Amino acid sequence: MRFDQYVYPSYEAPLLEAYGGRFESAYVILHPFIRMPDELSWRATHQYPDDGQIFSRGGKCAWAEVAAQTRMGACARLNQALLTSIGALAEHLSDYGARDKLQQFLQSSPVWMPVEGRFEPLLHADLLHAFATAGHERLIYIPEFPQKDPVQPLALDGLIKRGFPFPTCGTLVAPDESFLFTVDWDSFFTLFYGTRAFVEKVVHERNIEGFFAAPTTEHAWFNYSFGCATVTLSPEHWPA
Repeated sequence: MRFDQYVYPSYEAPLLEAYGGRFESAYVILHPFIRMPDELSWRATHQYPDDGQIFSRGGKCAWAEVAAQTRMGACARLNQALLTSIGALAEHLSDYGARDKLQQFLQSSPVWMPVEGRFEPLLHADLLHAFATAGHERLIYIPEFPQKDPVQPLALDGLIKRGFPFPTCGTLVAPDESFLFTVDWDSFFTLFYGTRAFVEKVVHERNIEGFFAAPTTEHAWFNYSFGCATVTLSPEHWPA
């Protein structure tokens, strides 16, 4: 398989069937909400923090905490609220009540929602940790539209030291094609494909919030009536 074929998988099939089913597991990394100091909250600035502020002063706020504070109870509904807030869902799939609860929480707390469709800045170190753990000195960057933009190898050390910009979106693949990360343009999660053992190792080492895809889990997992709390790696963190 050529590297340029590792674009975000089709919406029409279960996530585990992507890339010819070559990966044993797929972990849905939930993009963390961003906790900022009070002086950089919405109430104080009405202006979203820039990446420099996020790197220097921001911290992760888990979906589990936001779901509990807003009484949504499950990450599926929180994902639906996020997607509704950016107008990414058709009318019959939108949840305006959940959107409003989320808005009230964000306006009253020093917490910002993640930006859709990009590798969330607070996850950069976690993603790079995976490549370093696997012993790679570089990664392969596949842009969202490889027919238009070139596939590029990027030095891991340069990304860690921020010697050049971290890719905004697309796919990051290990040179030996053993694992990858990919993000979709309107999503609040990144997919982490690889062996179950390796993915679990990285997730536990970095305390990455999310859940493993089941055989039937698709891109639109927000629409599952059971939510996804029951398949998170650490379900004890979720409210009953």
